Amino acid sequence: MSLKERVYSILIVSAANSFTSAFSGLLPESRYSPVDTVTNVSTAKRVLSEKDFDFVIINAPLPDDPGTRFAIDICTARQTVVLLLVKSDIRDGIHDKVAEYGVFTLPKPTSKPTLIHALNWMESARERLRQFEKKSLSIDEKMAEIRLVNKAKWILIRELKMSEPDAHRYIEKQTMDRCISKRCIAEDIIRTYT
Repeated sequence: MSLKERVYSILIVSAANSFTSAFSGLLPESRYSPVDTVTNVSTAKRVLSEKDFDFVIINAPLPDDPGTRFAIDICTARQTVVLLLVKSDIRDGIHDKVAEYGVFTLPKPTSKPTLIHALNWMESARERLRQFEKKSLSIDEKMAEIRLVNKAKWILIRELKMSEPDAHRYIEKQTMDRCISKRCIAEDIIRTYT
């Protein structure tokens, strides 16, 4: 899927309805959907426990939380890109606290073009996170296959009294002879002897 075809889900956390309306107006539905809105951190936490979002936009401060810790927690616990909007006079200090966790910050008030640029940066960051997710999944799959093959080897050692190198060679040879993966061979061995 090309980047132009990608659709991003957004959670806007803002107590100011004017901000929510203005920001939502910048978001074409063909590119950003669904766009959910909440007015405080406790509701946002509940919504985030139920579903994932590509982006979380936080208009700080919020009635029940300054928003800084919440932004950090989202970035460290999820594959979500966070934009934190804070008053311009404290933006540099907040940025220094949250940047190392991957939180983007913008000063308020901000312009429409700046928000659009920020969304473009967030899209780039989200795509980078997707690449890491894919690599992580492939590593997890490889580790699962290794564990399965090792289990099959130990079954061959126990049931057929093979040595570890012989069990390894047996699985390798079956893989080549039958033109199927080690995982399939291991699963066959496990089914046969258990």
